[in-house]
Amino acid sequence: MSDQDSKGQQSEAAEREAAKQRLLAQAEAERVPVEETTRAVPDRRWRRDR
Repeated sequence: MSDQDSKGQQSEAAEREAAKQRLLAQAEAERVPVEETTRAVPDRRWRRDR
């Protein structure tokens, strides 16, 4: 394996890592706190039944 090959593989790994970080940041930004999701639904269902 030449020096050029290892450089290519290193930058590929760095790009994959950067993509993973972007995905994680996006998922974190879209995440809804558990309290909000569990609070809303049972409350509405309970009101409709009455």
